[in-house]
Amino acid sequence: MATPPPVAKPARPVYLDLLSIRQPLPAVLSILHRASGALLFLVGIPLSLWGLQASLGSADAYASFATVVSHPIAKLVALALAWAYLHHLLAGVRHLLLDLHVGIDLAAARRSSAIVFVLAIVLTLFVAIRLW
Repeated sequence: MATPPPVAKPARPVYLDLLSIRQPLPAVLSILHRASGALLFLVGIPLSLWGLQASLGSADAYASFATVVSHPIAKLVALALAWAYLHHLLAGVRHLLLDLHVGIDLAAARRSSAIVFVLAIVLTLFVAIRLW
């Protein structure tokens, strides 16, 4: 019985630089949707629970929480969390519309992803103005 000839494997890249690959705008939006969800889960929930616990504990505990939150670095963290929330909300609505087959063609998907980016930044700027 003869053995079959070996099958040539296609050449695979040895080094793949993921940061140099230019992703389309909807792909970047999807990646940032996941990143904003992780940021909200890992940072936003613990900070919210800390604030809730401080507000329910005592007036002194809430006063110490308020002084920590009034620091400029804490305001930057709150602004990042506001962007993450707004971006995650708007991108989630976009993904729900895509699941309903609304705006599923390429031009509409690119346009809706650009709208999500712009709206998230504009609403975050409104929050920044209100925060400071």
